Amino acid sequence: MQYGLSDEQEMIAETVRSFVENEIYPHEDLVERTGEVPQEIADEIKRKTKELGFYACNFPESVGGAGLNHLEFSLVERELGRGSMALTHFFGRPQNILMACEGEQIERYLLPAVRGERMDALAMTEPGAGSDVRGMKCSARREGGDWVVNGTKHFISGADHADFIIVFIATGEDDTPKGPKKRITAFLVDRGTPGFTIRHGYKSVSHRGYKNMILEFDDCRLPDAQVLGEVDGGFDVMNTWLYATRITVAAFCVGRARRVFDYALTYAAEREQFGQPIGKFQGVSFQIADMITEIDAADLLTLAAANRLDQGLPSNREIASAKLYASEMLARVTDATLQIHGGMGLMDDYPIERFWRDARVERIWDGTSEIQRHIISRDLLRALGA
Repeated sequence: MQYGLSDEQEMIAETVRSFVENEIYPHEDLVERTGEVPQEIADEIKRKTKELGFYACNFPESVGGAGLNHLEFSLVERELGRGSMALTHFFGRPQNILMACEGEQIERYLLPAVRGERMDALAMTEPGAGSDVRGMKCSARREGGDWVVNGTKHFISGADHADFIIVFIATGEDDTPKGPKKRITAFLVDRGTPGFTIRHGYKSVSHRGYKNMILEFDDCRLPDAQVLGEVDGGFDVMNTWLYATRITVAAFCVGRARRVFDYALTYAAEREQFGQPIGKFQGVSFQIADMITEIDAADLLTLAAANRLDQGLPSNREIASAKLYASEMLARVTDATLQIHGGMGLMDDYPIERFWRDARVERIWDGTSEIQRHIISRDLLRALGA
């Protein structure tokens, strides 16, 4: 990869960072206190994002997006990572899996999502099926020319604001030498469809205001027109369009870590004990050195993985490494920053305790750290026939 960003890429990062500082930071305390994003603030963020030309920037120009490549989109996500997820949600990055839309689906789902007229969400996880996607029990059966869906999804981010949900549902089962294997199909499900209910999920300590929802299907009938991709082709759609989502988590973690680090650095320079700044003490200064080294390493690892994707190179292991390292790095950086702040780090007078809480979920969603280690080791061992 080329080390160093082009002038245009630097401008992208600086523009988004400025937006986050001016349009997101001022509302964070309100969201943290109430756990809600007022609709007028959400609408304002969306409007200003459109004016900036960054709404749906992860989509190609052919459908009305900004056409950013993976590396450039990682820069956007990195800078958005500095801000509250509940607020940056309205910066608008629809699921790029919508590029699998065909025929009437393009006018009904894809283009309105890119224009910001309709919002989407993605649903795979169930109470009994997280990392084991094929373990899902939410299923659809054929009846009278329709699909009849029953089951539950949970931990569905963004569903509280979504006009439609992209839902992965079991549509059959094959017998294999290793046992039964579920066939999975992706469906486009509109809010308000009879038999489909969206309700509030669990109260999380991470990312207040960015809610997880529960989806319930009770004899919900869906026509073939709602199938995204091919029937039983859910994994093909998933692998084609969701391949790079873990890069966005890695990039987010880098951006959040840089914001947290700024607090640690400033506090270490200004807080005095025993007649001198605490940054003069080796116990603090070495933590500062370790933090910035890890942040820079995670940043380069993430951008390198994104660059491989842009070159069309196999990137599964590199993406997993970036997600694993960046999310665990963020945990270490937030914890060290809290330690440097001492008791005040746990008080809500400072945002440090919020960053500390928020960091915990990054090692879980979009594939746990354990799953990332499995992907990495499997990739290496398969090359040796193991």
